[in-house]
Amino acid sequence: MKIVFLDTKTVGTPPNLDQLKKLGEVTFYPSTRPDQTEERIKDADIVITNKVVLNDEMLSKYSDQLKMIAIAATGMNNVDMDAAEKYGVAVKNVAGYATHSVAQSTFAMLFRLMQDLDYYDVFIKSGDYTESEIFTNTDITFHELRGKLFGIIGLGTIGQKVAQIAEAFDAEVVYYSTSGKNTDQPYKRLELDEMMETSDVVSIHAPFNENTDNLIAYEQIKKMKSSAILINTGRGRIVNEADLAKAIDEGLIAGAALDVFENEPMEKENPLLRVKNSERLLLTPHITWSSVEARTELIDGVYANIKEFLDRRHLKASRQ
Repeated sequence: MKIVFLDTKTVGTPPNLDQLKKLGEVTFYPSTRPDQTEERIKDADIVITNKVVLNDEMLSKYSDQLKMIAIAATGMNNVDMDAAEKYGVAVKNVAGYATHSVAQSTFAMLFRLMQDLDYYDVFIKSGDYTESEIFTNTDITFHELRGKLFGIIGLGTIGQKVAQIAEAFDAEVVYYSTSGKNTDQPYKRLELDEMMETSDVVSIHAPFNENTDNLIAYEQIKKMKSSAILINTGRGRIVNEADLAKAIDEGLIAGAALDVFENEPMEKENPLLRVKNSERLLLTPHITWSSVEARTELIDGVYANIKEFLDRRHLKASRQ
């Protein structure tokens, strides 16, 4: 069984990557450009991809050989699912591996904006503390999360974990359902405008779809408290980047943190890279999902998906 992993660089070096070799003859490619994809998949029985696109044209050419696409991620938008079904190519993703990683990272981002420990670290290491007349420093202020209204957009598995952590800090959790169907929750459900107007923190954990495309634009940000913080670890294009840059420079909110963007990697002309009030804006390169534990669990999931597929094929063949 020939297996090709097209973009191992996207998952780094999890300690269990080599276990995939137990499943067959595996070729690992750190990355694959669009013009390299066909050459690399043409003899493969199974293709593993995180972000490399597999479209109808490719699947139609190699469907006689290709038996399965194992997606090393939750999102499946890089594979033409209709074409895969048409040509009888199985597709399987991995879900649930990044819940704890994203939740932890959400609060790391939040506290970086709420309580800038770097400032105090520099204050001491620069020697200024040794010259101080008092034992402390209150030049910049911070507030407690206790008693604050913590708004969550998208109360799925990750959103629920974030809600539990927020409650541990004695924040009051409210949520907005992007589908309008998620109503059976232990938290108060608000409409979007009310959430934006009343929340001290708005944290986005929703998928990208027709309900969330450009969901948070200038008009929504303008409704927020001037002391509020906006966080997006969900998907790019949920937050309008140009509008957020404008709002940050106008001082409409206290801060924002984004881990996902409309184009990844970001384009050089992205307005977020030209924000004047850059201390109010924290940007990370789509890393909140990627703890060592999460990436290890992801590879375990890819392995399990392929093994299950192969076991079913062997069982079917033995019955014939």
